[in-house]
This record gives sequence, structure tokens and C-alpha cells, in this order.
Amino acid sequence: MSSFYEFDAADTFTSGALGQPGQRTFVLQVRADGVSVTMKCEKQQVAALSQYIRQLLADAPDVKDRPIEDAMQLAPSPEIEFVVGTVGIAYDSRNDRMVVQIEEFIPTDENEEPIEPFTSETDAARLRVQITRGQAAAFCEHSDDVVAAGRPACLFCGLPVNIDGHACPRMN
Repeated sequence: MSSFYEFDAADTFTSGALGQPGQRTFVLQVRADGVSVTMKCEKQQVAALSQYIRQLLADAPDVKDRPIEDAMQLAPSPEIEFVVGTVGIAYDSRNDRMVVQIEEFIPTDENEEPIEPFTSETDAARLRVQITRGQAAAFCEHSDDVVAAGRPACLFCGLPVNIDGHACPRMN
């Protein structure tokens, strides 16, 4: 059975990372109407979503009101509802809102048939949320920080340096 979440106005639309650098799980989270929906995603999905929203905002009027930074933090002990697959974003100029639609990732076999527990695309969870331009701008800034907060890059090769060290290919 699929889940469908629809929020006409979000209290929070944010991203975050759970775990230690190098072993982080990235998530998107929507909080509205007393409900919190957390979706697992890839680091690149967070970065791409931030970049695309920023491009949409460039064509819209300047943003004045933004949520405070504390509002961008993940809710405590998030429970992951589904894994992010397809993401669609649009700007609704009539309501002055960004509309974000997220669909669950559906694994398929070599014949492009859904793998259990999915029997069709209609079994996938979906989420649609409307956010203000201020929330969108805050999401972009916060997501940039979340993505950049990983392991530091090696000065010589640019690869990530683990907490316990790094075998740099340029330092033989």
C-alpha cells in the first residue's frame, strides 16, 4: 500500500545527515501539521536539489523572510519513511510558493519490472509540499552546509581524509 503525503504549507523543509563523516546517511525532512516525514537520499541529491531551487529563486523576487537556523535542524530521532527517487520542483507564481514533489525509489530487475515489495509504480510513496521562497532559500543555504560538513579533503590529492588517516596516492 502506498503512502501519499500532501502539505499545503510546511513548517519546515530541510536536509540533514545522520552518522559520522564518511558513514553519513543523508535525509530530507518535511514537518507540517504536527507530522514529520523523513526520506533517505543521496548526498548528490541534496546538492542537486539545492542547486535547482537556487536557479528557480534567481528568477523570482528577492527573499526577505527566512526561517531561523534552529528551525532547519532535523527533528530528534527521525524515522525514515522511504528512499527518494524522482524529485520534481516548480514555482507557483499565483500562490508565491515552491512546489516540491518527491516519489519513492522503486528498484527494478533487468526487465525494468518492480522488485518486491513493489508490484507496480502505484505502490510507491509520494510527498508533495508547498514551501515559501524564504524556506526555499534557507533550505539551499542549510543544505550547502550539510553537504560541505563531511570529511576534509586531502591537500595533495583532493580525496576525503578519514578520521583514522588517509593513504594519499600522491605521497608515496
